[in-house]
Amino acid sequence: MKKIVAITSFCFFFGALLNAQSSDLRLGFQVSPSFSFMATDDNQINSNGTNLGLKLGMIAEMYFQENYAFFTGLGFAFNSGGTLRHEQGGQIWTRSELPQGVNPTFFTGVDLKYNIQYVEIPFGLKFRTNSFGYLRYWAEIPVLTLGFRSQARGAIMQPGTNKDKIIIKKEVGALALSWGLGGGVEYELSPNASLVGGINYQRIFTDVTRDVSDDDSKGYTSHIILRIGVMF
Repeated sequence: MKKIVAITSFCFFFGALLNAQSSDLRLGFQVSPSFSFMATDDNQINSNGTNLGLKLGMIAEMYFQENYAFFTGLGFAFNSGGTLRHEQGGQIWTRSELPQGVNPTFFTGVDLKYNIQYVEIPFGLKFRTNSFGYLRYWAEIPVLTLGFRSQARGAIMQPGTNKDKIIIKKEVGALALSWGLGGGVEYELSPNASLVGGINYQRIFTDVTRDVSDDDSKGYTSHIILRIGVMF
């Protein structure tokens, strides 16, 4: 059901932008690989692995001056997360249905892998240079993003333990707020189309992991995004 709602919202968003009649509006889309990792504010729970993910989505840039714009969009972030190593034993993922035979009390040195999917709404400011031949350089500062968790799966990475993916939506915050920045280059393919390339950094600063009674740590996720897109 949530997938249907997300796809419907995506279509309405795109349709509304297409109906906008403004020469200062640019539309585009991105297909951007990303690398994410998790960390916490507890020195007994540390990052121990990176996820390869993908960001898909539509982008709208609204220029209030020739080289200055507000931007927003609607997209999907797939396979966000990473692996957290718990140096001390304890209980975690107690809200989820674990595979048969798996004890919710974990031993020292267990790795918990998170694979999270979000529906994202970014917004921020974009600055670009004048044209240098077919090239323009751009920067996005700041970039704020609202993320709505649509799916979350996890795996227990411990010798002798079933590593099947576990549904852990109840262990992950439903709302993720992040900040970021980025920069790159546009290559003009035609007067009305440009290829976009660059690199963005995004960090979720709200608590990604929901705590149990004996764990009050704060988990966050950082992303390095290889921006690939087309603007019209």
